[in-house]
This record gives sequence, structure tokens and C-alpha cells, in this order.
Amino acid sequence: MAMDSRRTHRESAVVVGGGISGLLAARELAMKGLRVTLVEKRSHLGGAVGAHEVDGHVLDSGAESFATRTSDVAELLTELGIEDKICSPYDGGSWLYLQDGAHPAPRTGILGIPGDLSDPSIREILSSAGLRRAKMDKLLPASVGANAKTLGELVRKRMGQQVVDRLVAPVTTGVQSTHPDEVEIESVIPGLQAALAQRGSLAAASASLRAASPAGSQVAGLVGGMNQLSEALVRDVLRRRVRILTGYDAIAVDRDPDRGGWTLLQRAPQLGERVAPVHGKYLVMATDAPTTLRILGSHLDASTIPQVKAGHEIALVTLAIEQPELDSRPRGTGLLVSDQVATVRAKALTHATAKWKWIAEEMGPGKHVVRLSYGRGNDHGPLREVSLYDDQLITLAMHDAGKLLGVSITRGNLLGADVVRWKGSLPTMRPGHREKVQQFRNSLQDLEGVTAVGAWLSGNGLAAVTADTRRTMHEFIDATSAD
Repeated sequence: MAMDSRRTHRESAVVVGGGISGLLAARELAMKGLRVTLVEKRSHLGGAVGAHEVDGHVLDSGAESFATRTSDVAELLTELGIEDKICSPYDGGSWLYLQDGAHPAPRTGILGIPGDLSDPSIREILSSAGLRRAKMDKLLPASVGANAKTLGELVRKRMGQQVVDRLVAPVTTGVQSTHPDEVEIESVIPGLQAALAQRGSLAAASASLRAASPAGSQVAGLVGGMNQLSEALVRDVLRRRVRILTGYDAIAVDRDPDRGGWTLLQRAPQLGERVAPVHGKYLVMATDAPTTLRILGSHLDASTIPQVKAGHEIALVTLAIEQPELDSRPRGTGLLVSDQVATVRAKALTHATAKWKWIAEEMGPGKHVVRLSYGRGNDHGPLREVSLYDDQLITLAMHDAGKLLGVSITRGNLLGADVVRWKGSLPTMRPGHREKVQQFRNSLQDLEGVTAVGAWLSGNGLAAVTADTRRTMHEFIDATSAD
């Protein structure tokens, strides 16, 4: 069977999940001439790449940038015809908020790992003893930490506990919602251990990886917001005649004994719980881990089904405020907060008008947009911040923003606010995760016409999701074409 657009008989495929990975999967299949049906339980397509309105301005409700360490996202944006909207952030640098206050983050390394221990900013963060311990990294053989399973273990062995606590942990808890001792190294910094073996020290390895993506160019965005990627993908798949069904929950899938292929049973709660089947010769699961494993679990060997911890619940609070004191961008493009800080409950703050020129121009002088993130991975108690009502979270966010930025922010400054909640949006990449993923994907080869994509398989971030989804779909298409 050859899967191309010249066939007179069009094969069919069902894609479950309408996030970025699902839209990309549907697009790749449609480009090869298949009749594609995409099923999504929510009304919104694009997953964590979406938009909301605050004070009359359309802003990103989820992802607001993409990593530029690879060209995958930029190539996709070019294919979609919106490459002219790519923009770089202001080169203001980020800050750390520690127990003793705010400090500019070192800019010589990657993910908090310093690349140059002579950087004056590091002396402001580490004690004399902590700095002496960190400098031992240069004297240790490259074999020290070579077999470390987590980022925390590696940094601790090479540079000491203080570097973990005061430099690396604020970054991983702020970005990944996970402590370094729970972060799989290759899932967040691919090639770090290989660079260590080559360079001989962790600092040199970190510096070399940073040099490949120098300050100001690690991320990029889109004028108007990353939400335009979702919109462009939806337009593209509709143009390719992909059938999109929203508001349906996937219940189960089964082999169709008469027609072959797969039948998806789905439920539409808004239509009186009506159950409707959708058939396709090919099935692509593009959902979170619990849904994918629940749907496919009965068709797989139980020993090949990975135990994957669901992502943490996160609440993003966006504030539009009038505060001219912020025109000077006093804390760069934002701050990452140590989990040892008790006076601030946010784990991170992005000063959007200090980061993106297009937002600053929309807001005008004296008006600013800040976004605070709540929901630490180690916070499971009944008093956790994500359990607060929206109006309570907004009040807390104003307090936290004032502390972090060093200015007064009260209700009198507030122009508008919104709270967006994401559940399970950042799957935890714990040690051994990649091996479990590979075992799972190998087991899918025993199911004719089935594959799976998504952030829990690729790793977090648009760059990882885009690269992995397209690669997986190309391999899937090639494999089925050879049958």
C-alpha cells in the first residue's frame, strides 16, 4: 500500500487529540492523501498553545515562545507561511529570587549550570565556601558524575549542593515544575554528559552548549503571540480537508473485524451522552499519557505499559497593570523563584512587556503585562495555590509581583487580569523515562496501523514536540507504505 496523494482510493486515519502534536499528525497524514478525522474533547484546538484576552489585548494563554536550539519550529512556521512574524525577545536577561532577595541570573551557562565561575554575578549568589566547592569541578576527572541519573545528582557531584539549590533548582522548578533530583538529564539538556566527557568539566560543558545558543537567542516568539501557530495549523488542516470533531471524549478503541482498521468509540456529553463510533484504517494517539495508556492498554502486553506520572496542575495569572516604575525593566525579562523562598508563592514571573517588543508597543508607556506561574511539583497539600479561587489567585499574584519586581502593585494599578489553568500539561520526565517510552513505542509495532505522539513521549516544549511528532509520523507513514 502506497500512501500518497495520487492514489485513487483514499485510506482513512483517526487522530485522537487536538493539541499541537495532534494537529501536526493530522497534517502529515493529510499531506499523504489520507482522509483524516481529528477528535478533541475540548472546543479549543492547539493544547497549551492558545490565546486569551486581558484588558482588551489578545495574549498567549500558554506557551509564549519556542526554543531555537534546533530549526524544527522555524521550518514549520515557514511551511505555514508565518515565518515573517518570528521575533526575538529583548536581551534583558532573567533574574533569580532567592531567600536573600533578587539577583541577576548568570548568563554564561545553561539551565542554571554556570559556564564561567569567574562571572561576578555568581559571587553574589554563592557563598565563599560554595564558590570554592563549585570550582572543584575543574579539578575533578570527567568520570565524576558520568553515570549520574538526574540533573541534581550530576551538578551536586561536580559543583556541590549550593549550586543545585541556588542556581539550578530555581530554573527547573520554575520551568519544569520539578526539582533537579527528579529531572532526567537528557530530557532537559540533551548532550550534556557527552559534552562533559569531551570538555572535562561541567562548567566547560555548560558553556559550550550555551555558546551554541548565545544569550538572547535561546528562544523566539511570534508577533501577536504563539497562539498564531495553533491558528495557522488549524487553517492548514482544514484546507487539507481534515474532519475535526470537538467536544467528544475518547472512550475506547477496538479492531474492526469486518472492515479492518480501528474503531474509536467516543462520547459527546453536550449531546446527551451520545456515543458515536469513528472508523479509520490507521490510529494516532496524540493525547496525554493517562488517556493514551487507558485507550491502548487492553491491546498491549501489560509489561510494556510504562507507569508515567501525570503532569502537575499549573495556574497562570496574567496581570495588566499601570505602573510607570516598570518602564525601566528593573528585573530584566522576569524571575525564577527558589522553592526555599517563603514570602513569594509564585514559582516564576515573566515581565511580558520587558520581554516582547510587540506587547510593549500594544500596551504603551507606563502600562505593563506580567504573568505569574503557580503550581510547584512538590506541593500537594490542601492549601496549595492552585486550589485558590481565581479572584484569590489574582490578589496573591499582585502581592507576589510587587515583591519580585520591587514596586508597589495594588488594585489601583490593575487594568485587567485573567487566570488560566492547565492540568497535566507538563509531564514529569523522571529517570528512566526515555527507556520506558522506547519500550512502549516498540510495543506499538505489534499493533497494525497504530502510533502515538505527544509531549509525554517527546519531552516538553514546542521544539521537542514538533521534531518528535514529525519524525514519528514520517517513520509511521514509511512503515505502513512498505506493507
